[in-house]
Amino acid sequence: MASEFRSLTSEEIARLTGQGCSCADWSKVQVAEGFDAGRVKSTSFCGDVRLGVFEKHVSFFGGVKKPSGISNATIHNCTIGNNVYIDQIRNYIANYVIEDDALIENVDLLAVEGASSFGNGTEVAVVNEAGGREIPIYDHLSAHTAYIIAFYRHRPGVIENLRKMIADYTASVRSSVGLVARGARLINCRIIKNVKVGSACTIEGVNRLENGSVNSSLEDPVYIGPGVFAEDFIACSGSKITDGTIISECFVGQGTVLAKQYSAENSVFFANCGGFHGEACAIFAGPYTVTHHKSTLLIAGLFSFLNAGSGTNQSNHMYKLGPTHQGVVERGSKTASDSYMLWPAKVGAFTVVMGRHYKNSDTSDLPFSYLIEHEDESVLVPGVNLRSVGTVRDARKWPRRDKRKSGRKLDYINFKLLSPYTIQKMLNGRRLLANLKTTSGEGTEYYTYNNVRIKNSSLDNGIEFYQIGIDKFLGNCLIKRLKNKQFKSVDELRAALLAQTDVGPGKWVDMAGLLAPQEAVEKVLDGLENGTIGTLEQLAGVFETLHKNYEVYEWAWAANILQQRLGKAIDKISVGDIIELTTKWKNAVVRLDGMLCADAEKEFNAAAQIGFGLDGEEATKRSDFEQVRGTFEENSFVSEIEKHITTKTALGDELIGRMEELRQRQPH
Repeated sequence: MASEFRSLTSEEIARLTGQGCSCADWSKVQVAEGFDAGRVKSTSFCGDVRLGVFEKHVSFFGGVKKPSGISNATIHNCTIGNNVYIDQIRNYIANYVIEDDALIENVDLLAVEGASSFGNGTEVAVVNEAGGREIPIYDHLSAHTAYIIAFYRHRPGVIENLRKMIADYTASVRSSVGLVARGARLINCRIIKNVKVGSACTIEGVNRLENGSVNSSLEDPVYIGPGVFAEDFIACSGSKITDGTIISECFVGQGTVLAKQYSAENSVFFANCGGFHGEACAIFAGPYTVTHHKSTLLIAGLFSFLNAGSGTNQSNHMYKLGPTHQGVVERGSKTASDSYMLWPAKVGAFTVVMGRHYKNSDTSDLPFSYLIEHEDESVLVPGVNLRSVGTVRDARKWPRRDKRKSGRKLDYINFKLLSPYTIQKMLNGRRLLANLKTTSGEGTEYYTYNNVRIKNSSLDNGIEFYQIGIDKFLGNCLIKRLKNKQFKSVDELRAALLAQTDVGPGKWVDMAGLLAPQEAVEKVLDGLENGTIGTLEQLAGVFETLHKNYEVYEWAWAANILQQRLGKAIDKISVGDIIELTTKWKNAVVRLDGMLCADAEKEFNAAAQIGFGLDGEEATKRSDFEQVRGTFEENSFVSEIEKHITTKTALGDELIGRMEELRQRQPH
């Protein structure tokens, strides 16, 4: 953008007039030094206008190039930068700063009226449609800030201070002048009102955008495409909204894609979500919440790392006091086709929901389960999803599917399948299953827990699955802690096992992707309440620190559990204890990976080959299947599991070897 402007010369005014331009008061039009009046044609100016230098050509789709400049437009109260291209504006452009290299062609209306905060401060009524959990959205909203605002209403001082910070930010961006930032392209659009457009953004073929911020960046542009209707919204870097999508009162996070006639209202979508074909109403979609299918409604719930099947649905009212009920589906869960849940309900992490569930269940302490409908009853199969190859595949693909390219990532995401968050649930689950068995007696066929039924054999298997998961996680932590370390004495070994912090033991929480000890989260809340965390930037820094300290907190938690299991303090742990724990870990890894291989093998059995080799016999069927799907032995994921067994076994053997050497060196 030029920094200095001058008045038009009489020669320039004459040329502009001769080229079909008009203005009631040419003294209000100023231009940068080097302005070429030949690049401005058939344009009407009103209000205060500043024009930059137009000397370059602009590239269009298909290799077409046109000279920068302005034609066939009405411009009111605008500052237009260098080498901007504006043409075919049916109504007008009003009250905008249009930065260098922007392109605006065939747009009906682009205007700001009055003071606007461009979507900032919009109250989004998530989770409870009747209100009470509203999140005021703003440009840099993270999933974790939103989580606190929505779910810590029992700390009113925290909420009040957070809302004030957001209100202050909203006031700071409030303006009667809009922005089309450097390199943005607005093509073939209808109505755009009170919208801030970020750098390198592409907006094409939209029907209506109103009261919003498109926070595009050069490194991670935003795309908003054909037929979109959006009002009261914020779209973050790397997001994509297209294909007739309709959104209202929504926050669209970094790398999120909403397309194929998706509709959403009063909802927040954080990093890498995907909404296609279906509908969202009052949802808190934590990172990687994905719904691909028509007839899928997500309503009044908290989700993250969710894969919603076709026809997934929930009910959030019981025809009494209105839509006041809410649901929680913890991270990593899946819903099968036509699944249904009656809110309120809470679904444990990494659970697969199948069928229709009319009772208000809470399975949060029984993760990695199947929740199945059987004869109108909700039946739970605890822990069985731990052996599912799909669960492991999901956990490995999430990091690879992170679309965010911006240097500033708003959400801090922990992708771990096994963590203190999930293992604490396994510990609780194992304990409650054992208690159910004890209190109900050995001969019981079905046990009842929180409105779900658990079959006797499923209960026994669940205890076993959870124990394998616990042994694997604790061994993972131990191996990582002692890797590549040589010890001259048991005292050196014990010193290496000491936790570096007192924070970590106790309950952990999942703050929409960020895993942290509840004690650390409470300190954040205290800071927000007493003012030691006084700005949104400080809060973002605290979340970053929590995320970076995950491994330190994780070991503090694991060390505490190890002490409980061994019945002794860290400074009393022996070499024999380490060997025993490592042996349990090896067995857990081999058993769990063996289960995963067995589960994967089902994808290659005779039933999986149905429909192959259409016009041939068995040999043709097998050959056709192998050409399309490959063989079990050559499958890349199976090979990865087999390699994992070999690698982890070698790691365990190496640690056991080091411990045996240490034991031999100790005085008897």
